[in-house]
Amino acid sequence: MTEHERLAAGLLFRPGDPELKAIKRRAHALSAEYSATLEDETERRAEILRQLLGALGPGGFLQGPVFFHYGVHTFIGRSFFANYDLTVQDDAVVTIGDNVNFGPGVTIVTPFHPLLPDERLALRSPSGEPGRYCWAKPVTIGSNVWFGANVTVCGGVTVGDGCVVGAGSVVVRDLPPMCVAVGNPCRVLRPITGADSVANLPELLGGCRPLDD
Repeated sequence: MTEHERLAAGLLFRPGDPELKAIKRRAHALSAEYSATLEDETERRAEILRQLLGALGPGGFLQGPVFFHYGVHTFIGRSFFANYDLTVQDDAVVTIGDNVNFGPGVTIVTPFHPLLPDERLALRSPSGEPGRYCWAKPVTIGSNVWFGANVTVCGGVTVGDGCVVGAGSVVVRDLPPMCVAVGNPCRVLRPITGADSVANLPELLGGCRPLDD
């Protein structure tokens, strides 16, 4: 079993494996190239993202700068928006649904490391050779999700459709659909209901109204 196969299976893997390092170097270079582009360089940006990501649906916009660790392990749906300083450490697969909005400074991290210091320094491979090992768990973010600024999502987490996650939250557990969640660690504050409609905030509307009015 290759180290990439071990990674995909959720097993301990060696991140210094040459095959994995080559994928990461490519992703880091493409991330840097994208981050150096201007917003109106739309064709160049689209081509870089095509090479960098596993998938990106139509209507996506990434403000930049961005950083993807593997890139090819990230799959994003349609009409995605990410404000500046998006970081995705996608050792494991990261799946993002449709109509998702990220504030500035969002970070998604999938890897885990041993808690014991000696084990962080080295573990033995199946063949008995010592080396540095970690493991990773996938992240799934549903559709119509909004993250405030500086949200961090850790490996193994699923965020349900329609969630709003408050600024600065650290998400370490699954979040159910249609809730407001905040804090470190992030906890569900309350469900989102019809009472949250902007129609109930007349002082803000200035002539605007919900589409179904």
